[in-house]
Amino acid sequence: MNASLQKSAETRAEALPEKRSEVSCSRCDAVCCRLTVVLFPEDSSVPRHLVTRNPQGLEVMARNEDGWCLGIDPLRMCCSIYEQRPAICRKFAMGGPGCRDARKTYREQRENGIPLTLY
Repeated sequence: MNASLQKSAETRAEALPEKRSEVSCSRCDAVCCRLTVVLFPEDSSVPRHLVTRNPQGLEVMARNEDGWCLGIDPLRMCCSIYEQRPAICRKFAMGGPGCRDARKTYREQRENGIPLTLY
């Protein structure tokens, strides 16, 4: 991430009401597990049955009919391919700027009766 994008993400995250230490995956609707996960060449260990192509032709993690990443174990609500998860998932830190920004957007949409937007 270039310096200006990093600074922008940090500035947005600082404006969010919850602090990094207050964020927990166990108290979340797993918003990050409903974002589009684009795969990169280094993601060759991701099981192929969990991969699809989006309309733009990019390889992405497939989703179920509710928009959840197919890598999620629905009974335990955790990643079933944690050791093989894509690089972008490895970089998406719990409580980091991207996490808090996604949670804030989701929370605001729910408060206003807007359904979850899938990207």
